[in-house]
Amino acid sequence: MKNCSCPYISFDFKSRFLPPVFILVFIIGLATNGWGLKSLLHKWKKLGIVNVFVLNLGLADILYLLTLPFLMVYYFRKGEWIFGDAFCKITRFCFNLNLYGSIGFLTCISVYRYLAIVHPLRVMGRLTVTHSVTISVMVWLLVSVQSLPDMFYVKTTNKNNTENCFDTTSKDYVEDYLRYSLGWTLTGFLIPLLITLGCYGHVIVVLCHTNTTDKVLKQRCLKLLFILILLFSVCYIPFHVLKNLNLWSRVLSKQCICHEWSNGVYIAQQISRGLVCLNSALNPLVYLHVNEDICAQLRQLRERARQGVTWLPVTPSEDPPT
Repeated sequence: MKNCSCPYISFDFKSRFLPPVFILVFIIGLATNGWGLKSLLHKWKKLGIVNVFVLNLGLADILYLLTLPFLMVYYFRKGEWIFGDAFCKITRFCFNLNLYGSIGFLTCISVYRYLAIVHPLRVMGRLTVTHSVTISVMVWLLVSVQSLPDMFYVKTTNKNNTENCFDTTSKDYVEDYLRYSLGWTLTGFLIPLLITLGCYGHVIVVLCHTNTTDKVLKQRCLKLLFILILLFSVCYIPFHVLKNLNLWSRVLSKQCICHEWSNGVYIAQQISRGLVCLNSALNPLVYLHVNEDICAQLRQLRERARQGVTWLPVTPSEDPPT
């Protein structure tokens, strides 16, 4: 193997950047997802078709959030993994299930909204909760099949008596992993993204050209579209672009082809890793626009708070001296 002296890569950046992000996401994500799931399960008998997808979205978030404390310890110890190879693979597998499960269920919500608005007569009465449960199981199976090969790559290695836990794989297998990652990006991210954009693009066209459409429905659809664009733009697109670009940089470095931009790509990729985990904190925004019961609860809480402020006793003040 060739020994190359490429420009310095600041590997310690992730130990400074990721732990605070993980702490923030863990606290906010656990609170918002726990509240959202509790609200959904409270109305279990009235659980609608879309809410089944939202429920699975929340479960995917909780699954990932429970692994964050171990990653916090890992990065606080400056890249020293103390939990063993098997648990390293499980932790990375849970991240992938959350990431691609979230994308899958957001796509299902988009398709259902499209069918309900653009083809209501064809869909009404034909789609049931049983169908959505079956589709959800298929999404979990598909995401698991896509993520399973990742577990067969080397995830841990000892360097200077310190065990690392890779989110991709070691240098020895990086070429093969890049090919796998590109295929994974196509099937797990790009195709769902195109489906989501196609569905909501058509929905917006229909809503804008139909004067009889309820204004509240228009607003809810536009807000949900905005949230999905936010999730894909902030969380998903940068992560996939920079992940594959960083892998390509590692392949070139292994071939002794060095570039000055490698360090910038690495730092940007670590930032994108922080952004992509924000989806576990941002996904509950979807709850607000597909579940009317939760919106009603928020309105009640806001009204109670407003009444509480209104009924606060006012202490009479003395007249100012003249």
